[in-house]
Amino acid sequence: MSLSHQQKVYIPKDVRANQYITAEIKVTDALLAHYPDYKTCYQTLSRAIFSLGEQEELYNLHVITNDKLPVVRFHSEAYCFPTEEQIIFFYNPEYHEAQSLHSKDDYRARKIRIAFLATGDEIRSNSANFHIRVQTFLGKLLPQLPEKGLTIKIRDHQHLSYDLFAKAKGNKESYGYKLRSISDRYRARQCPIPEAHGSLCYVTVKLPLSRKLKQAMLPEHTDDFTPLYQKLEDAFVQAASAKQLKRIAMVANGLTPLVRNSKFDQVDGTDEVQMLGFDPNIEEQQFIRHWDGNKLVEMVSFTIAAGINDCKDGALGRYLNRVEDALRSMTSELALDKSRDELIVRFHQHISYQAPEQLTCE
Repeated sequence: MSLSHQQKVYIPKDVRANQYITAEIKVTDALLAHYPDYKTCYQTLSRAIFSLGEQEELYNLHVITNDKLPVVRFHSEAYCFPTEEQIIFFYNPEYHEAQSLHSKDDYRARKIRIAFLATGDEIRSNSANFHIRVQTFLGKLLPQLPEKGLTIKIRDHQHLSYDLFAKAKGNKESYGYKLRSISDRYRARQCPIPEAHGSLCYVTVKLPLSRKLKQAMLPEHTDDFTPLYQKLEDAFVQAASAKQLKRIAMVANGLTPLVRNSKFDQVDGTDEVQMLGFDPNIEEQQFIRHWDGNKLVEMVSFTIAAGINDCKDGALGRYLNRVEDALRSMTSELALDKSRDELIVRFHQHISYQAPEQLTCE
């Protein structure tokens, strides 16, 4: 097999691409001093943001002033579900547009988050252009803010999602992706990002614990679910090890996994989120497990993070091929009907950086 072929991963043609960018502005006493109260501050800023968004052709904008974490997923209908800690946006980039302020009365936000959701089609191929428009937007927004010297943290989130069992359902058509890092793709499209940026790449898979699966792996009438989780863990670890995938996690505690670079970010959990910290720069085994044999959950989440070498010189395709091989090996031991059951693979790419004073793309 040629090296070029190995660097490609063949993904079902009905793959879904998502992209959203968040800009985080720290709320300071000096900023708030320009307004009579929090509500006036947030409403005034959101009106300016929505007006500027129209000018820059950014048509799905959300201003979040309640410190909730935005999570974005594809759906044929548009929904927004707030929880205590998160705001979950479901939308179809081809059809849905929005301008929304998400706030809480008499609440001082730590950050004002602006969430830019990509719209249109060909999301991945247009990702650099979308990033440029967001940078241009922020470059024009900063002079409009009443307080100067505010810092902005930019996070660009992209993922591809598809069913690993698509072929078993008759979806034979696929497209060969030669995956590249976001920074490489952006550089090729004349949108350089600062050298001092963070990046992270990983795959998540959520396995529903169906009645059939539980019956195959648990004795009847038991309140001890340890055998189920242990069998899944053993199969996962063995499959990942066989493909030299060293940064892995299994979560079965009902919390939402959130992946961070442990070298730079804190990885404390919350009531809703299970933080997973990986260091892509070290080669030692990194295995994180969070499950309780006394608690049965509906879904088990598996995460496989890429190392620094997996992201260089076209290696991402080989990385994702190894991940797919590991997942197929793991699921071959489970009671799954591939013609009916889904196993959605989400390939995530993130970058983050502190916005420079001049936000322009050459």
